[in-house]
Amino acid sequence: MTKKMIMFDIDGTLLDHEKKLPVSAKEAIKSLKEVGHEVAIATGRAPYFINDLRKELEIDSFVCFNGQYVEIEGEVIYKNPIDKELLMQLSDFSTSYDHPLVYMGAEFMKSNTGSHSEIEESLRSLFIDTAQLEVDANYYNNTEIYQTLLYCKEHEESSYRSNLGSLNFIRWHEFSMDVLPLGGSKAKGIEKFIEKKGFTKDQVYAFGDNLNDIEMLQYVGYGVAMGNAPEEVKKIARYVTKDVSENGIAYGLEMVGLLP
Repeated sequence: MTKKMIMFDIDGTLLDHEKKLPVSAKEAIKSLKEVGHEVAIATGRAPYFINDLRKELEIDSFVCFNGQYVEIEGEVIYKNPIDKELLMQLSDFSTSYDHPLVYMGAEFMKSNTGSHSEIEESLRSLFIDTAQLEVDANYYNNTEIYQTLLYCKEHEESSYRSNLGSLNFIRWHEFSMDVLPLGGSKAKGIEKFIEKKGFTKDQVYAFGDNLNDIEMLQYVGYGVAMGNAPEEVKKIARYVTKDVSENGIAYGLEMVGLLP
């Protein structure tokens, strides 16, 4: 057997629509490791939001912040923070529209505003408690920021894209977009990951379900879109499995021949 690398997104991929890990997915990942394959997480989440899941699945390597922060077995092997000057421009521009920001560092995230219903609702959809979310509008000045959450509606996106072309904007929620360094993606993080581990792209499989997974699914040798993914994600994937709530991970691994 040739050893493979399998990367899993979290929300809508490993975790179902209720943010629960299906038993079939947990058992499938255990089986992958038992036969000698390597498993890692590739998520838009911060490292501090995946600790419980990593512990449950016994996964010690991950690509976080949509590719901007990569850790392998406790060693940080790649960091791509957003330039501070660009964060200042983003802050000034978003403030002029009264659009909140949440700055995400490797250890903490902090908001540039007080309690805000859209921040609370979006993070609550990920089952993230915002009660302890601190306010620090200058957080980016003394901390490396790998991803920023921008709160604006879809019809307001174009003004950011046209005025802040050195940043990458990816919508993940009705109220919010991820803001990344230009060119930053899960694919870039996975590239650094597999270089370190010695895999080729043709030995790498990835499972994802949303717009921030497109580059990842295109980059790896075997991109698998979940059945619950939007059509534009399914179109670029090499394979499409079942919905996450219909044992999509286990079904997909069997479909691509990684599990019997």
